[in-house]
Amino acid sequence: MVMFVDGGCRRNGYSNAIGAAACIIISKYGKSQGWYREIPTHLNPTSQRAELSALILALETAITRYEESHANPYMDVTIHMDSRYAHDSITECVYKWVGNGWKNAKGYEVANRDLIEEASDLDDRLKALGAVTYTWWVWFICITFRYPEQFYSIDV
Repeated sequence: MVMFVDGGCRRNGYSNAIGAAACIIISKYGKSQGWYREIPTHLNPTSQRAELSALILALETAITRYEESHANPYMDVTIHMDSRYAHDSITECVYKWVGNGWKNAKGYEVANRDLIEEASDLDDRLKALGAVTYTWWVWFICITFRYPEQFYSIDV
């Protein structure tokens, strides 16, 4: 299963910020299916929270697809993301932070710990079903989510 995720935040850092997260699966036959999630304003959306939320959406989606499968397949999931922050959080930093009592290198509490812990828990669940690979890269395909009701029919 190949997945692409992205999150974004309009007016990042301000009290009236609006954030969203999205995930697209590209099938081996080239068909695509997508999901998106708005980040509630009471959770103070930021770009980093949106990127982590997109990662969580992908992990939840992969687990749900497994649970809805009747064949109990071996899961081989690759999640592509353009956020170095989300990538490094799930592939490297989470292990250091757990060992440091959730303190960063400067001794401060890790930002977005709630989302990183949730992503890590989902990562563990998915890895118990197979393999998960995370890639960080800057992609040049832009999809605008102006009309969410059309999102489900986007062909990539």
